[in-house]
Amino acid sequence: MKRLVEFELEDGGTLLVEVDEPERGRGAVPAGRGRRRGEPGKADEKFETVLAKIKPVGTALIAKIRELADPPDEVGVEFGLKLNATAGVVVASAATEANFKVSLTWKRAGD
Repeated sequence: MKRLVEFELEDGGTLLVEVDEPERGRGAVPAGRGRRRGEPGKADEKFETVLAKIKPVGTALIAKIRELADPPDEVGVEFGLKLNATAGVVVASAATEANFKVSLTWKRAGD
């Protein structure tokens, strides 16, 4: 089930993000003052804080690639992200069970 989550921005603005929420089975339902149907939930962290959590992933990946005996001239990295109101950011799993797509390019002299 998809729902909207409102992330605060550091500049005071907000950003609405559509997130996947697992279906609730029968049984207990969380008590408390809930939001009205269709009303966005509030994220626990600011959007920039959530995105800052992926920076170490990129930094570590690039550092390891630079350690190659013959490092590439160009590096491209793709990975999917899922935003969650409470967990923040999660690297999304792909149908092929790979989370990262890395492309390396070497440019040889005279090419």
